[in-house]
Amino acid sequence: MRDEGTLKSEICQAIDRGKAETFAAAEAILRNPELGFKEFATAQLVSDRFQHLGIPHRTGLAITGVKGVIDTGRPGPTVAVMGELDSVVVYDHPFANPETGAAHACGHNIQIAMVLAIAAALQATDAVSDLSGRIVLFAVPAEEYVEVDYRVNLARQGKLEFLGGKPELIRRGEFDDVDVAMLTHLTPRREERKLSMLDSMNGCVVKQMQFIGRAAHAGSAPHQGINALNAAMVALTAIHTQRETFRDSDTVRVHPIITRGGDLVNVVPADVRMETFVRGKTAAAMEDADAKVNRALRAGAIAVGGKVKVTTLPGYLPLTTCKPLAALFKENSLRVVKPEEYTEGGHLTGSTDMGDISHIMPTIQPMAGGAEGTSHGSDYRVVDMENACLTPAKAMAMTVVDLLHGDAAGARELLADYKPAMTREQYLAFMRKMNSEMVYEG
Repeated sequence: MRDEGTLKSEICQAIDRGKAETFAAAEAILRNPELGFKEFATAQLVSDRFQHLGIPHRTGLAITGVKGVIDTGRPGPTVAVMGELDSVVVYDHPFANPETGAAHACGHNIQIAMVLAIAAALQATDAVSDLSGRIVLFAVPAEEYVEVDYRVNLARQGKLEFLGGKPELIRRGEFDDVDVAMLTHLTPRREERKLSMLDSMNGCVVKQMQFIGRAAHAGSAPHQGINALNAAMVALTAIHTQRETFRDSDTVRVHPIITRGGDLVNVVPADVRMETFVRGKTAAAMEDADAKVNRALRAGAIAVGGKVKVTTLPGYLPLTTCKPLAALFKENSLRVVKPEEYTEGGHLTGSTDMGDISHIMPTIQPMAGGAEGTSHGSDYRVVDMENACLTPAKAMAMTVVDLLHGDAAGARELLADYKPAMTREQYLAFMRKMNSEMVYEG
């Protein structure tokens, strides 16, 4: 049996040798971006690569997910290395799909390339001969919570219950056989350097609002109408007045948009729609902010004598980093980057469904540099493929070795001391409780 250091070195060398193929996969996905639960071509690319590597896998999980399994044949825990298939909507990104606006302005194409690089290196080095347990290589759909109406329709058709990829995969039992999970996300923020580990991230709930008024001729008889757009504007103002009541330590973010402002300029708007996320560092902070937003929405309806229908959808839970697992990742990171190139600590106010995973098992989502510009912006691009893709792939692969080497003592020790915040059943109950629909009348 090779010792851990030897196996790690061989895996890292294999990742370097395979970089041309890894970069080609990242480029192919970049040039064919797809939105959540529509990532059919990207999923096929992953499946084809697993097939070529001889990795047993299943496809079509939560519509587009691909789950490969490398089984050592010896008992032990299962470690999942994940990448996200989907993109966001940024119409003016240089590589945006001109029809859908889909663009990899968040680096998910690099995540998938990392997973493929690790898969190829594990196979090339016959790593399973020195490990115990199982390694799951998981390409997961729909992390970006976009096109909410499309996803709601999928749920109405019975194709989904939850509107994010990992929550839906949890519901379907696809994480029941996983004990530890990791995924590396790109960051364009220079202060996070080459590799970094955050302590936490915000969670969120998702809200859809329909203000209902009464149509009338906007020029000759506006007094006969009820202006739903005015109701929405009052509600937006009322939301803004709440901002000083949010505690800084809760890192609350509320950012509504109007998705439908009326139908014709000479008709009093009778159907106006909005969407928003309500984000917070804790579930309690999210619930407090959500209640204040609901009051503001109701105030808009009351002000004009109309109605507002408020649909609240479960979003993502706050991410909590597993410290012992993060410590292992740091040790391995320092094998591939200098100490001054690694940072740790801090909180990010964005949201991810890795937060949901972190509530049921030890989870990390480190960040890798190599990108620049604005996340979800038209100027986002990867400028250092080596650091963006190969460096985190090596750090994650070496962490897998630490966990599963020999009789998987590292993973067994980690799990023996870990207590999840929720069981799967508790998680599902909590998420379903967040789903609500209310109608307020003025």
